[in-house]
Amino acid sequence: MNSCTSTDSPPVVTMNSFQQPRRAFLRSLFCSSLLGPGMLSELLGADDSQDPLAAHRSHTSARAKRVIFIYATGGVSHIDTFDPKTIKKGRDGTGPDNLMGNIFGSGRNQQCGTEVSDIFPHVRNVMDEICLIRTMKASHFDHSEATLGMHTGSPTFARPSMGSWVSYGLGTFNQNLPSYIVIAPQLPYGGTQVYGSDFLPACHQGTRVIPGNNPIANLRSPESGRDLQNLELGLADRLNQRHFATRAHDTALAARIKSFETAFQMQQAAPEAFDLSKEPAHIRTLYGLDRNVKGPGADFAWQCLVARRLAERGVRFIELIDTGSRPNWDSHGEMKDHAELASNVDQPTAALITDLKQRGMLEDTIVLWATEFGRTPGREGTNGRGHHRDCFSVWVAGGGFKPGHVHGATDDIGKYPIEKPVEVHDLHATILHQLGMDHERLTFRHAGRDFRLTDVHGHVMTELLV
Repeated sequence: MNSCTSTDSPPVVTMNSFQQPRRAFLRSLFCSSLLGPGMLSELLGADDSQDPLAAHRSHTSARAKRVIFIYATGGVSHIDTFDPKTIKKGRDGTGPDNLMGNIFGSGRNQQCGTEVSDIFPHVRNVMDEICLIRTMKASHFDHSEATLGMHTGSPTFARPSMGSWVSYGLGTFNQNLPSYIVIAPQLPYGGTQVYGSDFLPACHQGTRVIPGNNPIANLRSPESGRDLQNLELGLADRLNQRHFATRAHDTALAARIKSFETAFQMQQAAPEAFDLSKEPAHIRTLYGLDRNVKGPGADFAWQCLVARRLAERGVRFIELIDTGSRPNWDSHGEMKDHAELASNVDQPTAALITDLKQRGMLEDTIVLWATEFGRTPGREGTNGRGHHRDCFSVWVAGGGFKPGHVHGATDDIGKYPIEKPVEVHDLHATILHQLGMDHERLTFRHAGRDFRLTDVHGHVMTELLV
């Protein structure tokens, strides 16, 4: 994998430096034709090797082509969801140690027998498609640090996100859409850094989408008209070519130019991708798109259905951030909040897995569900739980992960792993492996040394794979 860095900054060219009127200057320069953007392809000619978003060859044979990452911000209680611990004498939150079991009840998937809380009945029904990890260890016990750890592999230093690494390593199938899209009604802990590219070229940063009538701000063509926009971009194209000609090996500059080209192309491709009006009634019903759900979590069905549409259209990495409705899963005071939070996301999440499978896409799509950490076995506040980093649950579906499999086990109160603990770097290494990338070879030289998503850690968990 080629690495690229640049310390050069392009000169700033302002339209104010030209003496003649702006439109007249543009027309005099390009009066013979309208030049739409195609700047990077023209800059690089027929050679795609320097195009930062061209689809790249993977290190090894890939089982999966894309990732849909569902992130539940706030810290979901494993004890009350995917690792339910039975309430019995001394575990109702009233004993001297305040131990409290799952307050919602639970049941088992009829095919694989995996036990899941009653607040996730739809997801429980598709657990035979899911590989469940019950012994995940968080990288930190505070929200922001643990969130960054799950996304970037580093809880303490600014690093590129997993989606940015995947975009950098593999490129994208569709040059008209970003390679990495984040659908987030609200930002999680850690803010924009969770989808930042940091020292990787800027085109690999996540593009944030907000559910609603205007998912991407300033996407529509300017009111001044398409022709004038083409003229303006044609001028920018010529200036970029002149500048790039003196820096032909500056792939960071190529990435910067590519980001502007992608933005233009999105004006055509993105509105169609986000338009759900032509989805058939049975698909809308499957996702619960027309449910009477209120609050910040009401758009999660929209997020899941758009994720499937983006995956179909070649987007490499899609993240759905579930920010909850109270406002998130950080239930310090009352665990009953988990029931409402789960009701917002349970049906759409299960529908996404079902829909991908019926379209033949689940086998080459990784669906990852994760949170930053779990919650304590003991009661906190009125009826809540505190932060717990020593073990919690995440799950993966599709992409060659074992369906209906449960990895690891925790003790009978959900406090510590008793077998097969998993670090965040192990999870990242395994996901990269299924995408055909060796996590030790996917590197980028920055500040005098090679960096990677897994730092100097991580191993591929082959026991999770088919």
